Amino acid sequence: MNLLYKSTRDVKLSVTASEAILKGLAPDGGLFVPESVPELDVTMEELKEMSYQETAYAVMKLFLTDFTEEELKHCINSAYDSKFDTEVIAPLVKVGDTYHLELFHGATIAFKDMALSILPHLLTTSAKKNHVENEIVILTATSGDTGKAALAGFAGVPGTRIIVFYPKNGVSRVQELQMVTQKGSNTAVVAIHGNFDNAQSGVKALFEDKALEEEMAGKGYQFSSANSINIGRLIPQVVYYVYAYAKLLANGEIASGEEINVTVPTGNFGNILAAYYAKQMGVPIAKLICASNENKVLFDFFRTGTYDRNREFVLTSSPSMDILISSNLERLIYAIAGGDDGKDRKLMEALKSEGRYEITPEMKEQLSDFAGGYATEEETMAAIHDTYESTGYVMDTHTAVASHVCRAYREKNQDHTKALVASTASPYKFVKSVMTAIDGKYSSMDEFDLIGELKKVSGTQVPHAIEEIQNAKILHTRECDVDQMKETVREILGI
Repeated sequence: MNLLYKSTRDVKLSVTASEAILKGLAPDGGLFVPESVPELDVTMEELKEMSYQETAYAVMKLFLTDFTEEELKHCINSAYDSKFDTEVIAPLVKVGDTYHLELFHGATIAFKDMALSILPHLLTTSAKKNHVENEIVILTATSGDTGKAALAGFAGVPGTRIIVFYPKNGVSRVQELQMVTQKGSNTAVVAIHGNFDNAQSGVKALFEDKALEEEMAGKGYQFSSANSINIGRLIPQVVYYVYAYAKLLANGEIASGEEINVTVPTGNFGNILAAYYAKQMGVPIAKLICASNENKVLFDFFRTGTYDRNREFVLTSSPSMDILISSNLERLIYAIAGGDDGKDRKLMEALKSEGRYEITPEMKEQLSDFAGGYATEEETMAAIHDTYESTGYVMDTHTAVASHVCRAYREKNQDHTKALVASTASPYKFVKSVMTAIDGKYSSMDEFDLIGELKKVSGTQVPHAIEEIQNAKILHTRECDVDQMKETVREILGI
């Protein structure tokens, strides 16, 4: 059966999976969602014997039904290979009384690699399937991790160009260096004078600019997205929640059918939405715990039913979550509105014009699968310190947000369900914050001098991604104001 995708803002628009991947964003500004979330057609007993690659095929074939077995397996095997520094791709580690799903063993040491390693293969396969002649221009806004993972994925891929916008002074030094040292004649990186929400809104506006679309088509270009608004980013993320549950079962940590709670540090909502889809596919997940930092717009939404971005934007030590407009939440809003595109469109228009919207009590009742929590900067640092002191395990700032929220949720609700934490980045990526949390004496040391110290205290190898940037040449120095993004894209493409 062919699974089609609809726009959250216009259900009359119906496209195949490959068309949705190519477009990235629906023409009306909506996000593509599957007509229904398919149920797993293999048992957990079967899944627990599978490798990551085999699990990926078992999950993705149900969503990407217009891909042949050969096409999909080629995409999967090209993505999940020696780029990852562990054979299992996503190791499960027991830390105290929780299980950490380490999603940071790819080329850029953050969870975005899990989807952005495969997206270029899905996209180029989709282009061939749909007889696309134009060069595909990947346009992406990043709060730190998506940018580098997308650049690494698309660098040198024939028939593609990639342009990444990131907030100047809004990412860690390691994150910035990973981007501005990126090689590849088809890559461009631009620092914008603003925050991530400005970058994301600017990119969405460019996608919706019909005059620019026509101008680009005349020059042989068309836009697509590597952000999690692209369904080709979201579906691969569903895989690791299915895989994690199956591996907990295989390791004897849970009984067959036993429910687990999943805590995800999130700003743009894509990573936890993937866990929600995994639950709908049949994975026994009880609560989906949404962990925020001090930009706690999602925590407030789950508590009150009102989404309000009209607040101070806080720069934190977990910058990939410094987001006030959570794009992927729209997919959940559409689901809890019963697939009512008119209702979804009205709420998104309110968000654009007034910066806020309020869901109905009936919609709020549909959110019982979710719980929200947040960590202050002090609580984030304490989570890193205390976990290291008690277990010797070192985690990054984003994972620490989730760890704190997971523990607070358990204590408050006396919920002893086994807990999985999505560990989204290597501590080496945020070494200054991590080492300072472990011991204040490190606060005055240079960020790169601390890499050796982190190696010592954690007993782990320095990732290749970090070694690579220490002496790399800076290749991208372009900056622009938010209102210059369109002209900057035109200049990069020579149109």
